[in-house]
Amino acid sequence: MIKATQVDVNLINGIALAFEGDAVYSYYIRRHLIFTGQTKPNQLHRLATRYVSAKAQANLITAMLEAQLLTEKEENIYHRGRNTNSRTKAKNADVVTYRMSTGFEAVMGYLDMTGQTERLEKLINWCIDWIEHQA
Repeated sequence: MIKATQVDVNLINGIALAFEGDAVYSYYIRRHLIFTGQTKPNQLHRLATRYVSAKAQANLITAMLEAQLLTEKEENIYHRGRNTNSRTKAKNADVVTYRMSTGFEAVMGYLDMTGQTERLEKLINWCIDWIEHQA
């Protein structure tokens, strides 16, 4: 693991947490797909989109909130990420969907940066199961 400097993760803005969360969540999804036997790059990319697109992440965070899956702190991180004003926008999503997905990624980034690997993996496994039962 790369050594982190002494930065209070609670002070990191939502966009930076989402930047981390995007990478972490994508990593877990890619491993999941490869471990299920997917090996062709085009197929991997197409399948990964079901999990990592802004629309998929917005649907996931909605389901997580409805299931009351997040802790109060995680919900606060979600809102911080969702409400952060970003200068970028998604290619294939409206502003609300994009902001919700940013909030989702912020939660993933926060859990990773605070070393809550078990919790992170529990939520990601829940996301994988939820998406696979939607098909």
